Amino acid sequence: MREEARLIILKALAEQTNESLSSSMLEPVLARFAIHQERPWIHGEVEYLRNMGAVTVLPAGSVKIITLTALGKRHVDRHVAIEGVKRPSRPGA
Repeated sequence: MREEARLIILKALAEQTNESLSSSMLEPVLARFAIHQERPWIHGEVEYLRNMGAVTVLPAGSVKIITLTALGKRHVDRHVAIEGVKRPSRPGA
């Protein structure tokens, strides 16, 4: 479930014009995929992605602003594989 959640987070960021979301906005995104977790769990997954270089994180009170990095975008586009993050499906698959 963690690898899947990390991919969902990266894809959600990639869909945004500014490639950023707050951690509170990720809760309903993950819930759409039947991943019902509280903010501390989400923060843990975001921290993993930060450690892997896929996102940057800016604390903003009780939430975090997460922004996709070039490496994170390359993973979403299937140009690289980040360990611990589910691989995206091939386009059209």
